[in-house]
Amino acid sequence: MMSHRKEHHKILGMVETQPSASVHSREASHRSDEGGYVLVALIALMTLMALFAMAAAPSIVQQSQREREQEAIFRGEEVAEAIRLYYKAQVTNGRPQGDTALPTDMDQLAEGVTIAGRTKKLQILRASAAHDPLSSKGEWRLVKPHSPEMIDFVRDLMVYSENVRPNTTDPQLNAVAILMAPPVLGIGGLSTSSGSSGSGLSGSSTGPFIGVSSSSSRDAVLTYYGIDHHDHWVFTPLFR
Repeated sequence: MMSHRKEHHKILGMVETQPSASVHSREASHRSDEGGYVLVALIALMTLMALFAMAAAPSIVQQSQREREQEAIFRGEEVAEAIRLYYKAQVTNGRPQGDTALPTDMDQLAEGVTIAGRTKKLQILRASAAHDPLSSKGEWRLVKPHSPEMIDFVRDLMVYSENVRPNTTDPQLNAVAILMAPPVLGIGGLSTSSGSSGSGLSGSSTGPFIGVSSSSSRDAVLTYYGIDHHDHWVFTPLFR
């Protein structure tokens, strides 16, 4: 009887023993395989995200440039209007029409103009508009009357308007526009400017100027009167 109980106890003891080493090995291998699958999936996901980022990067850069170009055009038009107001004030105050009634530096536009009957100068240009958002230095390039840059711009405008020279709506400036921006002849077949813009011939920081252009020579995302180069955009009151 005692022998039977001992054998039964041994049998029960065998049933209650812990899993063998081979079982542990299989479980560890299974967990290792699962971890490997997760790692592969993570790498694949990261690769896809990198590809999407690479694909989106040019679009983001282009959108950023587009926004800066829109701001440049907005500011350039403000400068053109400030030049018109400055010229009109000088002529009204007795200056003869022509180059001598033009501003000679950006500070004159930022300071404003004297108007008869006013004790304070009339502000005609915002401080931020006096800076070019497309160039690294932030300075507009001054475009002088009679300059190659102005001639190029007139040529581009005439190509854009199908060989019709545009006029300004300001009678005072329209009277001297031919002198400040000589007529361009023989433009048939031309679709781009001759390339003298950016030559530096009229890009100094002082002296009578009738417009401004960007110091950036990059290709543009936007076009301004059909012109797709930053340094060929001329913001002037002569043709508005």
